[in-house]
Amino acid sequence: MIKIFQILDWWWNRKRRNTPRPEAARGVLILSCGGLGDTVLFAHVAQRFLGLAQGREQVTILLRSDAMKMAFLLPPGASVTSVDFGRFRKDSAYRRDISNGLFDAHYRLVVHTDFLRHPDLDEALVAAAHAPEAVAMEPRPWRKYDARLGANRALYSRLFDSGPVVLDKVLRWSRFADWLLGNDSPLPSMRLADDRLAAAMTYDHPVVVIQPFSAVKRKQSPPALYHNIIENLPSGARVIITGAPGDLESNPEFKSLIVLPGVSFDDRVFKDLIPMLRGAQLVISVDTALMHLAVAVGAPTVCLASAAYVGEIVPYAPGITPDNVRFVYHSMECEGCLGDCILPMENGMFPCVARLNREEVLGTVSEFLPPLETPSL
Repeated sequence: MIKIFQILDWWWNRKRRNTPRPEAARGVLILSCGGLGDTVLFAHVAQRFLGLAQGREQVTILLRSDAMKMAFLLPPGASVTSVDFGRFRKDSAYRRDISNGLFDAHYRLVVHTDFLRHPDLDEALVAAAHAPEAVAMEPRPWRKYDARLGANRALYSRLFDSGPVVLDKVLRWSRFADWLLGNDSPLPSMRLADDRLAAAMTYDHPVVVIQPFSAVKRKQSPPALYHNIIENLPSGARVIITGAPGDLESNPEFKSLIVLPGVSFDDRVFKDLIPMLRGAQLVISVDTALMHLAVAVGAPTVCLASAAYVGEIVPYAPGITPDNVRFVYHSMECEGCLGDCILPMENGMFPCVARLNREEVLGTVSEFLPPLETPSL
């Protein structure tokens, strides 16, 4: 069924094609339309895409508005803009204004960096920009939209075959950048440069940061597992539970953690958490944006992962996994489902999360936090 905004897009784009733009096309627009975690990962390769600029052209990176909390990680040489995709879908006036703004910017080149694309959202932005050249990867198959994604191939001057459907996201971006630039670059580092980060906080006691929350509650391990972790920390360790404002209210079962001795809660924004993460002796997190950020800033990190993104996001590919992270997950035949679980939930969790081995988790934590030595008398 054709939607109203699709008809409007057709009409507006037809009108734009017949609208002259007096200035020569100039500048590069890079679309990176994933969420918070994807934006952290994209920050590891974003500098490579800036090499597409010619002369002193401006490079603009377009993010989803909900990913802007991680925009500070992107290279300082890029301009960053955002689009509220929820509003873009529902508000025709906003959709028109955003689309007109992209058209008026008259970019020389549009680069869509996402493997998973939506014909009515991010690809509508490519169509509106109407750049002389637009490039992308071949899109991820999506049964619901395959026909329309196929039709939208006409939006792009060139399409890159980035490899199999299941491939580490950062390696896929790296391959794409190499193809665009004609390079054969080294594998990307999953660490951000220290000179771009706030200094680490210093503590007179071991600090362990725990992020137990996920936007997908079925990825969350139960509070009992974190009780076990906290009980087995070295004597004198302090624990900071972190999460977004409202996480405790929407997950009241986790309030039992913050009443434990030496445990507190911190809901500061990501940028303000960096000194704490860099000063922590260990960060323990579900596979979410905070985990990617902790690894990126060099914090010793244990990720309690589902098996949903094996092969694409977590664990990272062997060639790019830094020494400061360990991934703990329960392997399943159905792993790599991208969260589209086909199995019954177990105690409200994905089966792969419910079956995480407690002893393996505690053993992995102890690799980073061995018992404190008793001082000799």
